[in-house]
Amino acid sequence: MDMEAIRDYCLKKKGVTESFPFDETTLVFKVADKMFALLNLDSESSINLKCDPELAISLREEFSSVLPGYHMNKNHWNTVLLDGSVPVKYIFEWIDMSYNLVKSKLPVRKKTGL
Repeated sequence: MDMEAIRDYCLKKKGVTESFPFDETTLVFKVADKMFALLNLDSESSINLKCDPELAISLREEFSSVLPGYHMNKNHWNTVLLDGSVPVKYIFEWIDMSYNLVKSKLPVRKKTGL
């Protein structure tokens, strides 16, 4: 999976910023200072994405490369291993879902600018 394509896709979303708040290998994408994606740049690449709890369980059952969120609330976050077993179109759909979930929970004053 092309990490740069994921990065570019995330950054094209309105109001998104990127940073390395935890370490030099975990790239974090935020909308209005709220995380929606964490991209692991280590040799075993993965991405953590926020997800509806019921859908999160369903995706874990369907895809062996979708796991409970590593270092995250396991009810609301999935870790997706970027090993090529999940079609790229799904990764981008899940990024959209994560972004929209986080954006929907923002206070009205922060949503206004998005």
